[in-house]
Amino acid sequence: MAEEKRLTLTEHLRELRSRVIRVVIALVVTTAFALFNILNFTDQVFRILLVPAGGMKPIFIEITEMLTTYFKVALLTGFILALPFTLYQVIMFVAPGLRPQERRWLFIFLPAAFVSFILGAAFCYFVLLPPAVRFLLSFGGDLVTPQIRISNYMDLVLGLMFWVGIVFETPLVMYFLARLGIVSPQALGRFRKFFVVLAFVIAAVITPTPDPINQALVAVPLIILYELGVQLARLAARARRRAQKSPS
Repeated sequence: MAEEKRLTLTEHLRELRSRVIRVVIALVVTTAFALFNILNFTDQVFRILLVPAGGMKPIFIEITEMLTTYFKVALLTGFILALPFTLYQVIMFVAPGLRPQERRWLFIFLPAAFVSFILGAAFCYFVLLPPAVRFLLSFGGDLVTPQIRISNYMDLVLGLMFWVGIVFETPLVMYFLARLGIVSPQALGRFRKFFVVLAFVIAAVITPTPDPINQALVAVPLIILYELGVQLARLAARARRRAQKSPS
């Protein structure tokens, strides 16, 4: 079988430049699509993000506040729209230099990381945000009238969705750490009781409300994700042992 062609440093740089240009063009196109509100796309995204507010209409008190908030949402929307294409370009650039087994890992890891993040953001949007926003709006409502700034609301929603999305990467990270032999499923299992406490600490940090119900809505999924990660780590450890026993 003929050996794969090896690229020179200049050819690698030329390939990298080509991939980066494609990603930049994709980002420009998707961001322009969002900024110019083509097909009312960004307006729809804005309305979707306002759904957890339950009919509350935010206000803006600075002359540029709504504009900057709209731009922030549009830029983030453009980035998310371009993300699948960006991941594809990363895979196509890195894959030729990897061994077949490493390529399989790459083709599994990047899409799985993207899907895990989306699942976390969706969990935050559908499960965590509605009760959290209701609590925040009702707290002290008999004393004062809530008038929520649009920038403050969007920062809360987008920030919480981002961090919960990151947290949902936990099982995937645990799997690959075990697959690489950095951690063992036994060590992860022993750490379980400490993670239960850590989960509630993390929930207290990223949850915008102090009530235990909303914190439990974050902590319990964290514990479930950790347990899933432990089981995946066991599968990874077995796969690693089989790979070490098999002849190279």
